[in-house]
Amino acid sequence: MSLKMALAGAALATCVGSNAYAHFQELIPSTQIASEKKDAKISFNIRFTHPMANGPIMEMGPPTVFGVLADGVRTDLRSALKAKKTNGKSTYTADFKLARPAEHVFFIQPAPYWEPAEETMIIHYTKVVVNAFGADEGWSDMVGFPVEIMPLTRPYGLWTGNAFTGIVTKNGQPVPFADVEVEYRSEGKVKAPSDPYVTQVVRADGNGVFSYVMPRAGWWSFAALVTAEQPVKSPQGKDVPLEEGGLIWVRTVDMK
Repeated sequence: MSLKMALAGAALATCVGSNAYAHFQELIPSTQIASEKKDAKISFNIRFTHPMANGPIMEMGPPTVFGVLADGVRTDLRSALKAKKTNGKSTYTADFKLARPAEHVFFIQPAPYWEPAEETMIIHYTKVVVNAFGADEGWSDMVGFPVEIMPLTRPYGLWTGNAFTGIVTKNGQPVPFADVEVEYRSEGKVKAPSDPYVTQVVRADGNGVFSYVMPRAGWWSFAALVTAEQPVKSPQGKDVPLEEGGLIWVRTVDMK
């Protein structure tokens, strides 16, 4: 067996997540680029759902981590979280006021989610970058999550048809030939002709690098999914796999 085939097999063995049950943690800011002081206040919609299908929404427990990384400084924002019910499920909102020019990497670690259909616990470490007042350094800064995507493309200011490129990392190291699931947040505006169109899949190269061209304006999520080395306990006390996802959200805009 060649080295490439062995690495590909190892990557496939660690990747989980069925397209039929593709979950994505949403962390959607009201704006991704704040050019003027009037744009300084931003709000977040935070929910666990199927973005392309516009639902259903899954129950979210209180997030264990919510914060922002700016100029190398991490700030805990858990006190800003406000719980609400959406279609009978727990979701969250949060407000934040941008105070200075900086690249703001907002991040969340939700409570583990039990997926009985897959007999798997799920944690999606999720981030989104918000640019404040013309700052141009820090958009690739890493939060330090166990699984995380390092953007090689600046993750904002993207036109429809631009490509997004990133590196899948686990414990800070590239993951060769990792699968990355991609979904569009359709808000009910797009109907997929069949299931394979709902969740796109791209495979990273031997250095963990992947790229995807986004064909429509709006929010796109990139999710690198791997299985943790150690099992965790299900709500019933049984040892089950833990799906760890590294997600990043980016937004595209049509060129007028």
